[in-house]
Amino acid sequence: MKLSRDLRAMLGVKGFLCLASLTAIALALVTYTAPVTITPTAQFTIGATTASWTVYVNDINETRNLPGSGSPAGSQTPMFNDSDPSTYAFKVITDAAQVCAVKIELTAAVNSSKFSNFEITAKYWNGSAWADETLYNADTGSTAKSYINGLTFGDVGYIHQGTTATRYYLIMVTYSYDLVDETTLITVTFQYTPLPRDAF
Repeated sequence: MKLSRDLRAMLGVKGFLCLASLTAIALALVTYTAPVTITPTAQFTIGATTASWTVYVNDINETRNLPGSGSPAGSQTPMFNDSDPSTYAFKVITDAAQVCAVKIELTAAVNSSKFSNFEITAKYWNGSAWADETLYNADTGSTAKSYINGLTFGDVGYIHQGTTATRYYLIMVTYSYDLVDETTLITVTFQYTPLPRDAF
């Protein structure tokens, strides 16, 4: 109330009424809103989340698959079934707007005192069989690499999938277990990171 009396004294009655009128106009300004609907889209779907392999002392350049089948365990590629996630490692679906790179790596290097090589590659289902997939050294660009070296921590590879496609992928490892005769269990964990991109 004191502030109101002070304003009247400074502005006079007409000035005070003018200020009140301007305040009313400001409060009555027209505003506009524009709601935005956000649709999150996942390009990547994990397939098999576990696998078991049997390897033998003095295996040289043998292969195992994730997921795998057959005997020894993991030595054969699975019979693909798009409705069965246990028959592929992961699936990527792209639309017309974004391509997708998937970073493939191990969470820890394989023990180089046991394995003399551990080469990771990828395959994709081409509609009738598992075919070799190209690995790249980065999420963009065209420099290919032969394999991901599982003996080196931090060595990674990427698959590149273009727009408007659905593909199923498989991980394959070529290894040699020829340095020791240990038979203790070994755990190797693969990690995938999908990376949406405008282009490669």
